Amino acid sequence: MPKWMRKTLIVLITVCTFGLVTPPEYLYIDEAEASNTNHKENYVQEASPDELAYYYNETPQEETETPKEFVANAMQSIEAQSVEKFGTKIGPKIDDQFRAQVLPQVEQTLTAFVEKYPYLNNLEISEHPAGGYGEKIFHVYDRETGQDLIRFHVRRDHPPKEGYWFNFHYHMADDQFQKHYDLAKIYWNNNEPPKWYS
Repeated sequence: MPKWMRKTLIVLITVCTFGLVTPPEYLYIDEAEASNTNHKENYVQEASPDELAYYYNETPQEETETPKEFVANAMQSIEAQSVEKFGTKIGPKIDDQFRAQVLPQVEQTLTAFVEKYPYLNNLEISEHPAGGYGEKIFHVYDRETGQDLIRFHVRRDHPPKEGYWFNFHYHMADDQFQKHYDLAKIYWNNNEPPKWYS
């Protein structure tokens, strides 16, 4: 049946029945198949390999990150979050010591952990450090389960007659975050430090 005749029948059936009766499917089938074929051909010509895999119901290969790349990317995020946590009052006063003493220890700890962790692609770094008096700098967690694996924190210590110190440490999921693993301590002064984010 010619295309113009099919279209005419569709319009007549719709108008005569005030849209209460749907025209038979065979009037649409050839047109739908033709446009679907054209669309598929156009898509295949312009698509990237990942899009083609999706189009043909294949899952594209996940990009895998090496432990070294993960640690490098994580360290950039960690530095940014530390600057955010320390704020403008604490940050400038401890930044040099933090970079010299704490960050190398964090990198070493993270590298040792990542090299042993079997599901590297599941690892994520948390995005928001704790403010106020909270200890959290960042956590490493498994994206699939949502469970924390390592928690990197900073605590304010005030030993008698020694002033205030920032105690950088981490906790591991292996012991239910009970053990305290020291990274470094940075001296503040005799006055209580301001809240985080100040």
